[in-house]
Amino acid sequence: MATESGKNPRQDAVRDGRDETQEERADRRWTELLQELRVAQTGMQILFGFLLAVVFQPRFTELNDVDHTIYVVTVVFGAATVSALVGPVSLHRLVYGRRLKPQTVVLASRMTLTGLVLLYCTMVLVFLLILRVALHDTLAFWLAAGMGLWIALWWFAVPLWARHRARGMSQR
Repeated sequence: MATESGKNPRQDAVRDGRDETQEERADRRWTELLQELRVAQTGMQILFGFLLAVVFQPRFTELNDVDHTIYVVTVVFGAATVSALVGPVSLHRLVYGRRLKPQTVVLASRMTLTGLVLLYCTMVLVFLLILRVALHDTLAFWLAAGMGLWIALWWFAVPLWARHRARGMSQR
Protein backbone atom coordinates (compact mmCIF):
# COMPACT_ATOMS: atom_id res chain seq x y z
CA MET A 1 0.00 0.00 0.00
CA ALA A 2 1.47 3.33 -1.05
CA THR A 3 0.96 6.67 0.63
CA GLU A 4 0.38 10.03 -1.06
CA SER A 5 4.14 10.37 -1.47
CA GLY A 6 4.23 7.02 -3.28
CA LYS A 7 6.28 5.34 -0.54
CA ASN A 8 5.33 2.18 1.23
CA PRO A 9 4.74 3.14 4.90
CA ARG A 10 6.74 0.10 6.01
CA GLN A 11 9.71 0.87 3.73
CA ASP A 12 11.85 2.59 6.38
CA ALA A 13 11.01 -0.10 8.94
CA VAL A 14 12.19 -2.89 6.67
CA ARG A 15 15.53 -1.12 6.32
CA ASP A 16 16.43 -1.86 9.94
CA GLY A 17 15.20 -5.45 9.78
CA ARG A 18 11.81 -4.85 11.40
CA ASP A 19 8.48 -4.89 9.66
CA GLU A 20 6.69 -2.18 11.60
CA THR A 21 4.97 1.11 10.86
CA GLN A 22 6.22 4.41 12.21
CA GLU A 23 3.59 4.22 14.95
CA GLU A 24 4.54 0.65 15.86
CA ARG A 25 8.19 1.66 16.00
CA ALA A 26 7.35 4.63 18.23
CA ASP A 27 5.35 2.35 20.55
CA ARG A 28 8.24 -0.14 20.77
CA ARG A 29 10.83 2.57 21.33
CA TRP A 30 8.63 4.19 24.00
CA THR A 31 8.31 0.86 25.84
CA GLU A 32 12.08 0.33 25.70
CA LEU A 33 12.69 3.86 26.95
CA LEU A 34 10.30 3.35 29.86
CA GLN A 35 12.22 0.25 30.94
CA GLU A 36 15.47 2.23 30.92
CA LEU A 37 13.84 5.10 32.82
CA ARG A 38 12.58 2.75 35.54
CA VAL A 39 16.15 1.72 36.34
CA ALA A 40 17.54 5.25 36.30
CA GLN A 41 14.62 6.81 38.18
CA THR A 42 14.69 4.26 40.98
CA GLY A 43 18.41 4.67 41.54
CA MET A 44 18.20 8.44 41.40
CA GLN A 45 15.25 8.63 43.78
CA ILE A 46 17.16 6.60 46.37
CA LEU A 47 20.28 8.72 45.88
CA PHE A 48 18.30 11.98 46.04
CA GLY A 49 16.51 10.84 49.20
CA PHE A 50 19.90 10.16 50.76
CA LEU A 51 21.11 13.61 49.75
CA LEU A 52 18.09 15.33 51.24
CA ALA A 53 18.48 13.44 54.53
CA VAL A 54 22.17 14.33 54.92
CA VAL A 55 21.49 17.93 55.91
CA PHE A 56 19.48 16.72 58.94
CA GLN A 57 22.30 14.57 60.31
CA PRO A 58 24.10 15.89 63.42
CA ARG A 59 27.54 15.73 61.76
CA PHE A 60 26.43 17.94 58.88
CA THR A 61 27.25 21.06 60.91
CA GLU A 62 30.83 19.79 61.28
CA LEU A 63 31.47 19.97 57.52
CA ASN A 64 33.82 22.70 56.37
CA ASP A 65 32.86 25.36 53.80
CA VAL A 66 34.23 23.38 50.85
CA ASP A 67 32.22 20.30 51.82
CA HIS A 68 29.08 22.42 52.35
CA THR A 69 29.58 23.85 48.85
CA ILE A 70 30.08 20.38 47.37
CA TYR A 71 26.90 19.26 49.14
CA VAL A 72 24.83 22.18 47.79
CA VAL A 73 26.12 21.66 44.24
CA THR A 74 25.39 17.93 44.55
CA VAL A 75 21.81 18.57 45.70
CA VAL A 76 21.28 20.98 42.79
CA PHE A 77 22.59 18.37 40.35
CA GLY A 78 20.40 15.78 42.05
CA ALA A 79 17.27 17.91 41.64
CA ALA A 80 18.17 18.59 38.00
CA THR A 81 18.66 14.86 37.47
CA VAL A 82 15.29 13.96 38.96
CA SER A 83 13.67 16.65 36.80
CA ALA A 84 15.26 15.35 33.60
CA LEU A 85 14.48 11.70 34.37
CA VAL A 86 10.86 12.40 35.34
CA GLY A 87 10.43 14.85 32.45
CA PRO A 88 9.53 12.14 29.90
CA VAL A 89 6.60 11.08 32.09
CA SER A 90 5.26 14.63 32.21
CA LEU A 91 5.87 15.09 28.49
CA HIS A 92 3.95 11.93 27.66
CA ARG A 93 1.06 12.86 29.93
CA LEU A 94 0.74 16.37 28.46
CA VAL A 95 0.81 15.25 24.80
CA TYR A 96 -1.03 11.94 25.27
CA GLY A 97 -3.67 11.30 22.62
CA ARG A 98 -2.44 14.01 20.27
CA ARG A 99 -0.78 11.61 17.80
CA LEU A 100 2.70 12.85 18.69
CA LYS A 101 4.25 9.54 19.80
CA PRO A 102 7.24 9.58 17.37
CA GLN A 103 8.15 13.16 18.35
CA THR A 104 7.53 12.36 22.03
CA VAL A 105 9.91 9.40 21.88
CA VAL A 106 12.67 11.53 20.34
CA LEU A 107 12.26 14.32 22.90
CA ALA A 108 11.93 11.90 25.83
CA SER A 109 15.07 10.12 24.67
CA ARG A 110 16.97 13.41 24.74
CA MET A 111 15.62 14.18 28.21
CA THR A 112 16.74 10.75 29.38
CA LEU A 113 20.24 11.19 27.98
CA THR A 114 20.44 14.58 29.69
CA GLY A 115 19.27 12.92 32.91
CA LEU A 116 21.98 10.26 32.60
CA VAL A 117 24.68 12.90 32.17
CA LEU A 118 23.33 14.74 35.22
CA LEU A 119 23.14 11.46 37.15
CA TYR A 120 26.77 10.84 36.26
CA CYS A 121 27.72 14.27 37.67
CA THR A 122 25.61 13.71 40.78
CA MET A 123 27.17 10.32 41.46
CA VAL A 124 30.71 11.64 41.11
CA LEU A 125 29.92 14.55 43.43
CA VAL A 126 28.30 12.25 46.01
CA PHE A 127 31.35 10.01 45.84
CA LEU A 128 33.63 13.04 46.31
CA LEU A 129 31.65 14.33 49.28
CA ILE A 130 31.58 10.95 51.02
CA LEU A 131 35.30 10.39 50.47
CA ARG A 132 36.19 13.89 51.67
CA VAL A 133 34.31 13.23 54.90
CA ALA A 134 35.82 9.76 55.27
CA LEU A 135 39.44 10.51 54.28
CA HIS A 136 39.98 14.23 55.02
CA ASP A 137 42.69 14.53 52.36
CA THR A 138 43.36 14.99 48.65
CA LEU A 139 43.14 11.24 48.00
CA ALA A 140 39.36 11.75 47.96
CA PHE A 141 39.62 13.92 44.85
CA TRP A 142 41.74 11.37 42.99
CA LEU A 143 39.48 8.48 43.97
CA ALA A 144 36.41 10.43 42.86
CA ALA A 145 38.11 11.34 39.58
CA GLY A 146 39.04 7.69 39.05
CA MET A 147 35.48 6.59 39.75
CA GLY A 148 34.23 9.30 37.40
CA LEU A 149 36.41 7.88 34.64
CA TRP A 150 35.24 4.34 35.43
CA ILE A 151 31.57 5.33 35.22
CA ALA A 152 32.19 7.37 32.05
CA LEU A 153 33.83 4.34 30.47
CA TRP A 154 30.85 2.04 31.05
CA TRP A 155 28.05 4.56 30.59
CA PHE A 156 29.36 6.56 27.66
CA ALA A 157 32.61 5.32 26.07
CA VAL A 158 31.64 1.65 25.63
CA PRO A 159 28.17 2.42 24.22
CA LEU A 160 29.59 5.05 21.85
CA TRP A 161 32.32 2.65 20.77
CA ALA A 162 29.69 -0.07 20.13
CA ARG A 163 27.58 2.39 18.14
CA HIS A 164 30.59 3.47 16.09
CA ARG A 165 31.60 -0.13 15.49
CA ALA A 166 28.08 -1.11 14.41
CA ARG A 167 27.95 1.84 12.02
CA GLY A 168 31.25 0.78 10.48
CA MET A 169 30.07 -2.80 10.08
CA SER A 170 26.81 -1.71 8.40
CA GLN A 171 28.74 0.32 5.80
CA ARG A 172 30.66 -2.72 4.58
